Amino acid sequence: MIEIINLSKSFNGKPVLKKLNLTVQSGETLVVIGRSGCGKSVLLKHIIGIMRPEGGQILIDGEDVARAKGRELERIRMKFGMLFQGSALFDSLTIGENVGFALQEHTTMDERSVATRVRECLQMVGLKGIEEMKPSELSGGMRKRVGLARAIARNPQLILYDEPTTGIDPIMGDAINDLIKALHDKLKVTSIAVTHDMTSAYKIASRIAMLYDGKIVEVGTSEEIRHTSNPIVRQFVTGAATGPITTEE
Repeated sequence: MIEIINLSKSFNGKPVLKKLNLTVQSGETLVVIGRSGCGKSVLLKHIIGIMRPEGGQILIDGEDVARAKGRELERIRMKFGMLFQGSALFDSLTIGENVGFALQEHTTMDERSVATRVRECLQMVGLKGIEEMKPSELSGGMRKRVGLARAIARNPQLILYDEPTTGIDPIMGDAINDLIKALHDKLKVTSIAVTHDMTSAYKIASRIAMLYDGKIVEVGTSEEIRHTSNPIVRQFVTGAATGPITTEE
């Protein structure tokens, strides 16, 4: 469903993505792991068309999002739902308005239909009757789940997760992992998650890809990554301080 070919991006002359290549199969959950600041979120922003690459292609069902503009880009983006790292809810809107925002902006649904869909999505993420609350009234875990409800509201073909367990405790993190798996099975979507949380990666992934020094250095199943012989990947997944990855990187 997604093919990334020779993707390159630099910031202030410093390369972040270096002719990166990656393929995402239809229906799978691909988890991209790597250290904080290695370019995982930058990769997601290129896939959804928020950032433009300096070189390379990002093919979504054969269409190059890196070259798309205007209405064409907007049409491709409509295939996606995204859970942002900090949930990115609008503080001034109610929960119901947050979840239904894209439906109001990008569909012709009437208010009653939007309200019905909002209730359905909130129930799917284990939240009921909170439509009139504000984000400030919710815990971090509840905000994550509201973000998930918003991500699935338009029945996307692809869902992107940016550090889905960051900022919440391990118990809530495990609940979010279970929810991601349940939504994947129920909605039959293709998913890409980026994280440095190996517990989350092992639990939700169909396959795991490691991003290091601007490139994907290994791709495999959870078991293959867990028992890898690649010293870079092994150091990261075991959390070892010594190895080819230095603390200065």
